[in-house]
Amino acid sequence: MTNRLGEFQTESPQNFSDRLNLPFQNLHLLSRALTHRSYLNEHPEALEDNERLEFLGDAVLDYVVGTWLYNHFPEMAEGDLTRLRAALVKTSQLGEFGRQIELGNALRLGRGEEENGGRNRSAMLCGAFEAVVGALCLDSGMDAVEEFIHPFLGKAVKEIIQLQADRDPKSTLQEIIQTGGKPAPRYEVVHDAGPDHAKIFEVHVFDEETLLGKGNGSSKREASMAAARDALRRLDV
Repeated sequence: MTNRLGEFQTESPQNFSDRLNLPFQNLHLLSRALTHRSYLNEHPEALEDNERLEFLGDAVLDYVVGTWLYNHFPEMAEGDLTRLRAALVKTSQLGEFGRQIELGNALRLGRGEEENGGRNRSAMLCGAFEAVVGALCLDSGMDAVEEFIHPFLGKAVKEIIQLQADRDPKSTLQEIIQTGGKPAPRYEVVHDAGPDHAKIFEVHVFDEETLLGKGNGSSKREASMAAARDALRRLDV
């Protein structure tokens, strides 16, 4: 949103609340949730940024997302529920939720953050999304938070499950490691036991010299896949 001079005009808390049909009674609380700490440096009249609300929203999201998963996947094991919850509340996913509601348009940022593209940065949107959730919880209670959050979850979970099902763990692990500019992970058979027709292999996977995961299988390939899955679990991916 820009004015006639081409300057960005921040969406007001009232318009933001109305557009998303959020039941805020205390718009000062919502305004705080939309205020990044960089804004305070240039606007001394603004008394508080959104970091404390971000802290609260993080805890609230863990509970709301965990409860939703528990109710929607009654047969899913605890470890899989934990991984799904982690995928739903990680920075990139919450940042995407923020983009879906055009949260960046309502953020109050300092000039430096504005010029550096803060309105569309995942970490910025994630923190603000958590802060809005924290503010909504304080203002209107958990029922309002659940009504706001639940519509995001169904589609996101489906996409996460499809992505994980469509990609083998070795490819996923390699992409994660090489994103940081490192060599591909190294797999090493450290042990094998049993007769030739029924051997069991143990494979370890390394990031350079750091052990990432271990796996067993009836073939080297199966053991390598198991080691990659173990590494992804340890990396909380």
